Amino acid sequence: MPEKTNLITVYVASGQIEAEIVKGRLESEGVPAILRYESAGLIYGLTIDGLGQVEVQVPISLAQHAREILTDV
Repeated sequence: MPEKTNLITVYVASGQIEAEIVKGRLESEGVPAILRYESAGLIYGLTIDGLGQVEVQVPISLAQHAREILTDV
């Protein structure tokens, strides 16, 4: 995976399970992805008012392809 500075968020999930599903979909299509967690939501298990949001990030060079994959979901 490229350095974090070369990553862009292509999807914001409302929780870890949703984010893992999206990440798996991208990886099954050959797009490497990482999850970026909002720390308070992860620690306390909250999914209210933005807490618990998880960003799915991919390399910038693959962002358009990733968005096309996610459009088909």
